[in-house]
Amino acid sequence: MKMKKVVLMAILAMAVSLSFAQDPEFTQFYAAPLYLNPAFAGSVRCPRFTMNYRNQWPAILGQFITYDVEYDQYVASLSGGIGILAWKDNAGTGTISTTNISGIYSYQMNVNRDFTINAGFQASYMQKNLDWSKLTFGDQIDPRYGFVYTTQEIAPKGTSSFLDLDAGIIGYTNEFYGGVSVDHLLQPDEGFISANSPLPMKFTGHFGALIPMDDSRHNTSYISPNVLFVMQQNFQQLNLGLYVSRGPLVGGLWYRLGDAIIALIGIQTSGLKFGYSYDITISKLSNAAGGAHEISLGYQFDCHPRKRRFRTISCPSF
Repeated sequence: MKMKKVVLMAILAMAVSLSFAQDPEFTQFYAAPLYLNPAFAGSVRCPRFTMNYRNQWPAILGQFITYDVEYDQYVASLSGGIGILAWKDNAGTGTISTTNISGIYSYQMNVNRDFTINAGFQASYMQKNLDWSKLTFGDQIDPRYGFVYTTQEIAPKGTSSFLDLDAGIIGYTNEFYGGVSVDHLLQPDEGFISANSPLPMKFTGHFGALIPMDDSRHNTSYISPNVLFVMQQNFQQLNLGLYVSRGPLVGGLWYRLGDAIIALIGIQTSGLKFGYSYDITISKLSNAAGGAHEISLGYQFDCHPRKRRFRTISCPSF
């Protein structure tokens, strides 16, 4: 029994070490708009505040917990939106933690009466921390008693800090929207030991439509099919799904290719929104890991009437 625990801890330690090459993810990616694409900054004109929490694989030791806080608004004198983004990711119960703080500017251009383009730019300060005391190594293992020895491995520096740049673009009408973003343009060195551990660039594409379910002028019911594609080094992810909204209630069903089926339920009013989603793991990891729980909370403030034509992006909030 002790040997099984040793093997499990070794596997989890390996999983944590591999987490360097992949950014955190959110199932409710539209609920973290600035994290998804910096071009979303100011896209709803009025000030917007959002918070997100994700707990992935809670049933096993070494889960991934991610927090995200965002604020953005449109500024007419700048012809675009500004935003502040902060997120923190804890991997392996805090063995590796990453903290990010970003400033964002997004320029809006009305191409014609129906089509608008937002181009966003993001500058970030990132810091990775390693808690060496939570790591275990092979030279600590006794075949009979497990981890009883002191490792002879030499602890590296416990902090890695660097600057980074991201960019994105979104095009949209009243019914359709889509965008692409590229993160880690500078590919900064994030290593603790090696001086050559570049953070791989991440490419994201997201596309969708808003299809009304009734003909009323103030339509509050719609179906919204969406696609998300993410690629970072050898990692690829494809999400296919849709949202259904009727009045203040929103439901969603998603399939993350080869990995999970996702169910979502949310409530949204003119100002407040709340969403909960659960990832049902269908990969080889199985749902014994506990899937993933995610909660989003957002508030959109009232603001003065617009002084010029402004087209807000019509896309889901979860």
